[in-house]
Amino acid sequence: MDIHIRALYTAALAVLVTAGPAVAVAHAQTDLDCSDFALQEDAQAEFNRDPSDPFRLDADNDGIACEVLPHTTSTAVTPTPVSSTALPQRGVDAGVGGSTGPAGFEVVGGVGLTVVAVGLVAGHVLLRRRRSAVGPRRP
Repeated sequence: MDIHIRALYTAALAVLVTAGPAVAVAHAQTDLDCSDFALQEDAQAEFNRDPSDPFRLDADNDGIACEVLPHTTSTAVTPTPVSSTALPQRGVDAGVGGSTGPAGFEVVGGVGLTVVAVGLVAGHVLLRRRRSAVGPRRP
């Protein structure tokens, strides 16, 4: 096989092998700790959402998350005005963070890599058929 074709196959394989696992890393959810919550009730709501406790919010396994955090009180709380420079602490709109799926450019990149891989395989098959129809190469 020609050295240029081998180099092309090796480069394409390297890109495919590297890009596949990188997609999972790009969409990994961030780890939450008790310090990410202002109130125990907020941490408890997150714990109740997924009782398997992937973030280890319930250290003593008693079903109560982040017991050291302050609780809401029954007294009226005066809201503090939000300054124009305030930033969300845990993602857009103070959500849990992470993303809901791949972005548009990631989908296009994945489709592009798939098309390249299919094209390389098809080209390889056609090249082998052509070479086998012509006969063996002589040195």
